This record gives sequence, C-alpha cells and structure tokens, in this order.
Amino acid sequence: MQDRINIISDENLGEDTLKNKYLTFYTENQLFGIPIADVVQIVGMQDITTVPEFPNYAKGVINLRGTIIPIVDVRLRLKKEEKEYDERTCIIVTNINDSFIGFIVDSVDEVAKIFEDNISNPPKMGSDYINTYITGIAKLDNKIVLLINLKKMLSEKEIELITKLD
Repeated sequence: MQDRINIISDENLGEDTLKNKYLTFYTENQLFGIPIADVVQIVGMQDITTVPEFPNYAKGVINLRGTIIPIVDVRLRLKKEEKEYDERTCIIVTNINDSFIGFIVDSVDEVAKIFEDNISNPPKMGSDYINTYITGIAKLDNKIVLLINLKKMLSEKEIELITKLD
C-alpha cells in the first residue's frame, strides 16, 4: 500500500537526516509541530466523502491515488470551533499503526530543525492529568511550538474505528 503514496520520510534516508526535524503547522493560530519522520505527504484539500457513524472530528475519507485515507480535522479533535476550509487548509497524511490517516490543519508553516536544548517538558495540569499527545514545548526563533505525537491524539479504539472500513 505504501508504494502508491509519495513518501516524504523514506526509510532509506539516514536517521540523522530526519533527526530534530519537525513539520510545523497552524491550527486556530496555535503553532504545532510533529516529527517529519511521521509525515508521509502533504496535500491540498480534497473532496471528502462522509462516512456514517464516524465521530464528528473524523470528516470522512479521501481517495488519494487509489488509497482510501480517513481524514481527521485537528481543530475539531482539539475541541476548537469549526472553520470553513480555505486555500491554505491542507491535509497532512501520516502512517499510524500501518494505516494512513490524514489530519486537516489550517496551514503548514515550515520544516524546522528543533534541537532538544530548545524543548521543555509540557506543563502538568494537576496530579491526575497527563496530556498524552503533547510531548514538549519548543522555542523556535520567536515562536512557541507545541510538539505533538499524532499517534496519541487518537486512542487505539478511535484509530481502529476510522481505519477499519470493511
């Protein structure tokens, strides 16, 4: 299945090539970053086919060169207000548990090198609260970047729900 999609983070690239590199993107004026190694491809908005009984943040599926990919709206997943898609809106295609999942973001910013010295641990929000998908807070020039693990943004049950369409 992978050979049908143009892969940005090719496994043949050396680990050093991908080390400390993050794709940064905006969702509701907040800058987020994900490891570039998690990114398969970035595509513009596509026609999304809705799927009955998907959760509200899972907008449906797209057909990307013959591969059916479920689509998650990051705004809705983060419980933000829905926004009409525009020319800057795009889909970041990732590979989670051997399934492609696309994440809709307001806009992509850049591929940036962020060194561990510039990353702080996320703040604790009370003794029982663990923000599982925020892995760190980075300083990048004059910007603050919330580093996230997209694999943890959805639970295993949610991933199974939106990827097992047969």
